[in-house]
Amino acid sequence: MVGTTEGMANSVYSNGSVQNSNGVQEEKLDELRRLIGKAEGDPMRIVGVGAGAWGSVFAAMLQDSYGHLRDKVQIRIWRRPGRFVDRATAEHLFEVINSREDVLRRLIRRCAYLKYVEARLGDRVLHADEILKDGFCLNMIDTPLCPMKVVTNLQEAVWDADIVINGLPSTETREVFEEISKYWKERITVPVIISLAKGIEAELEPEPRIITPTQMINRATGVPMENILYLGGPNIASEIYNKEYANARICGAEKWRKPLAKFLRQPHFIVWDNGDLITHEVMGGLKNAYAIGAGMVAALTNESATSKSVYFAHCTSEMIFITHLLSEDPEKLSGPLLADTYVTLLKGRNAWYGQKLAEGELSLEMGDSIKGKGMIQGISAVKAFYELLSQSCLSILHSEENKPVAPVELCPILKTLYNILIAREASSQAILQALRDQTMNDPRDRIAMAQTHAFYRPSLLGQQP
Repeated sequence: MVGTTEGMANSVYSNGSVQNSNGVQEEKLDELRRLIGKAEGDPMRIVGVGAGAWGSVFAAMLQDSYGHLRDKVQIRIWRRPGRFVDRATAEHLFEVINSREDVLRRLIRRCAYLKYVEARLGDRVLHADEILKDGFCLNMIDTPLCPMKVVTNLQEAVWDADIVINGLPSTETREVFEEISKYWKERITVPVIISLAKGIEAELEPEPRIITPTQMINRATGVPMENILYLGGPNIASEIYNKEYANARICGAEKWRKPLAKFLRQPHFIVWDNGDLITHEVMGGLKNAYAIGAGMVAALTNESATSKSVYFAHCTSEMIFITHLLSEDPEKLSGPLLADTYVTLLKGRNAWYGQKLAEGELSLEMGDSIKGKGMIQGISAVKAFYELLSQSCLSILHSEENKPVAPVELCPILKTLYNILIAREASSQAILQALRDQTMNDPRDRIAMAQTHAFYRPSLLGQQP
């Protein structure tokens, strides 16, 4: 099932943006095409894999920027078929459509409006891939996107892709890219992959180590790490598409990160490049884990600014401590890296989940995939980091007690989140008890301890000491 896109240069899209026709976008595209080695008349193929909120917005921004240059680039997005839209969501979607004159006119012009009327009346069942073609992401109904070319057959989507955007949750990345590898066996050229996934897996045998999404992709496909990059930043998907000013970093090998940063940059979305893939990707997983606790603290203290700031100080010190275990000289928690942590703790889906959990509107029995929000990746991240840092073989010397302890013993917030979310031995209130523990050290002490470099464990990333 393949949809179509519409719109030439200077067309007005659903967010009201007018395409830039001064040639700047075309110049950036031509530069990247030359680097990839595309011949005249052979369009560069960009494929988004996964259609969650951020993955859909990322593909839609590329479509808005470059979709009118169809002779030079083709942009499509893959999502699984079969996911139906329930009646309540269809009713809400109909309200959104009728509240936006530009969207309403576009659907009428495309002869697509009637199916939404029928779904509103309960006379028709809509599917997620079907509405995505019209610019509606199931996890972000309130923010209409531009129409997109949607493919539900994974082989058709990726077999000839030049650039692949991984918009999958980290928990699904390995499985999907193992399937993708089957379709790339006969490839001559190596694709470039940009991963948006934030999360990790823990491997405990034969020795403890973490596996990041870029490493999962490398293992699954054999694509060299030089061609796999990570993009992250303080990005709330709906706000980015509505052109709230934002920035991000694309991390990886210099050969690709610099030209891709230039290609992705827009007036409202500034992309810088950075060589520290490890810290940014690990922090991407850590911030989701700690964001759940931030939501709990907000709910339990009636949005107390003081309590939230205390939590922020302690959780960021634990994040810094953990990155020093993984990298000898990690990127400092500043700039976009700090901003990404801040916005996730403030307004990400993981913070929302923690808040609703503490308020009793959600329960752990509902699992980690929540209707209208998608995958809550912080849950699996808590489990992975806790299990990894609990291994006795990674023990470090506790400076005050002068005895070896597992690294997790120096991360009381992470321990508490594990007890709440995974072991289920404590209620959400435990997060406040951890913050108010009078024996807890100054967060600065934990940071100072980490910065001695005495705890660096290169084996955690499969590296030789």
